[in-house]
Amino acid sequence: MLDVRRLSLLRELHRRGTVHAVARALSYSPSTISQQLAQLELEAGVPLLERVGRGVQLTPQGELLAEGAGRVLDEMERLESALGASVAATADEPLRGTVRLAVFQSAALGIVPRALSLLEAEHPSLRVEVTQREPESALDEVWAREFDLVIAEQYPAHAAPLRRELDRVPLHRDALRLGVRSRSRVRSLVDVADAAWVMEPRGTASRHWAEQQCRLAGFEPDVRFETADLQAHVRLIEAGHAVALLPDLLWMGGRAPVRLVDLPGAPAREVFTAARRSSADRPAIVAVRGMLARAVAP
Repeated sequence: MLDVRRLSLLRELHRRGTVHAVARALSYSPSTISQQLAQLELEAGVPLLERVGRGVQLTPQGELLAEGAGRVLDEMERLESALGASVAATADEPLRGTVRLAVFQSAALGIVPRALSLLEAEHPSLRVEVTQREPESALDEVWAREFDLVIAEQYPAHAAPLRRELDRVPLHRDALRLGVRSRSRVRSLVDVADAAWVMEPRGTASRHWAEQQCRLAGFEPDVRFETADLQAHVRLIEAGHAVALLPDLLWMGGRAPVRLVDLPGAPAREVFTAARRSSADRPAIVAVRGMLARAVAP
């Protein structure tokens, strides 16, 4: 009988490439990982790894088993979710467990605090661990079981990565506007063609989208400040040092400290949650999703 925990390690090796990377991710020593994989080889009765230089790679049989391990782990999660749902339906007990939630910054600011307050009032025994991550990498980490749920985003004409193992539930339509200093008389993007800009780092969907909006308006933005911290964006705008394209989530339930200018076509990003299909019916995940939806409700 193949050990499920060792199968999970083999799958991690398939994904991460090296024993040391698996060890770092799972907080084990490399020797422990190697011993467990060697034991899995004995259980399987065929070589799963072969030495390549100073590292190892999966044999064809190892590749086959690693891919099958994903299906085994998915089925285990489905069984756990079904058991949890069965208990929740037949027992009048508080919802327990831990949900590991990955979020991007503006969702952490605009959605998560209210959702946690709702959860604390209705499910005080449920633990939610929140970690800030970029949406693209977080989707991969949910697939890899590093998180249970992610709040992710999709900018206009920039589709987020799709994984058939993950579901996708719409959460919020988040308006995008031009942020300028409160006393500014700016009315459109054209009026800030010569202004200094603050944008998120290159390679992010938000940065590419913002640059495209400027180019469609007929100018190349003068990006003098680059940071993923949207609160820093707001401070620079308040002080009159920059302008930026900002999401409304930053001031959900409050008032913006900067002046917001509508953009042509009223663009908005789509905010959604994603979980593994094999665990999406788990009562704790269903509860967290419900509270997130209530947190953004008008």
